[in-house]
Amino acid sequence: MEKIKFAFADGEEAAEFFVLEQTRISGVDYILVTDSEEGDGEALILKDLSADGDAEALYEIVDDDDELNAVSRVFQEMLDDIEIV
Repeated sequence: MEKIKFAFADGEEAAEFFVLEQTRISGVDYILVTDSEEGDGEALILKDLSADGDAEALYEIVDDDDELNAVSRVFQEMLDDIEIV
């Protein structure tokens, strides 16, 4: 499982997450990440806001309920053994 480091906009903190899966829906890239490599962990769906060709990706947590539900269903279909609540 790939582990990536995220720097926050304030520049003071960073967090590491494990990428469970990624998908592209209607031209937008999404990744499903977790804070734990094994077992139950906190999971987030992140949306890539960066433009093609940008040196670094810019991700935002998906918090719109409709978008979150739609993308969650796609990830659940991709990963049969994971339940997204």
